[in-house]
Amino acid sequence: MRRVIRIGAAFSAATLAALLLLVAAPASAHNYLVDSTPLEGETLTVLPDEFSVTTNDVLLDLAGDGGGFAIQILDADGGYYGDGCVSIRDESLSALAALGEPGEYRMLWQLVSADGHTISDEINFTWQPDADQVLSEALDAPPACGGGSLEESTPPAASEDSDGSSDSDGSDSGTSVDAETLVLIGGAIALVLIAGVAIFLISVKRKKDERETP
Repeated sequence: MRRVIRIGAAFSAATLAALLLLVAAPASAHNYLVDSTPLEGETLTVLPDEFSVTTNDVLLDLAGDGGGFAIQILDADGGYYGDGCVSIRDESLSALAALGEPGEYRMLWQLVSADGHTISDEINFTWQPDADQVLSEALDAPPACGGGSLEESTPPAASEDSDGSSDSDGSDSGTSVDAETLVLIGGAIALVLIAGVAIFLISVKRKKDERETP
């Protein structure tokens, strides 16, 4: 009976270890927004030095050219502001701030998170400048960094993600399975199988030893 209890305890420990691996798998998820300038629903009276979004993890810019990253500012009439250039610093994406006449504005942002997925969303805010603020003229098309304009008017359409941010590939971060998650799940299954085989061999050896013992 005690041998059965020991075997059951060992198998339970192996199963628990596998479950811990499975629970850890979702940790490799998309970045999510933790701060921004401006904040959602904020009313600005003074133009900040830059518009920015900050996430919970570093941003992935493998090529170093900012591909897949964008911040676009639009007024209620669809006019664009800024120079189209962005800066990527660790967990943050930013662009120089420029706004026009008072009113409602949107900041569209797009970035590549640490897991390689492109995510995007928008932040709505109100601009009520004081008398000392310098106002900019609206552009008819989204500006391209270095001059000219972009062909697309907004970052790629995004579907709402489970954590409130969005994922432009249309997959929900709660259900999408990337390569790292598959490796973790496979490792967990292998661990259970190895533990089961080891327990079986130990049990057979003990039974054999008991039969051979006078």
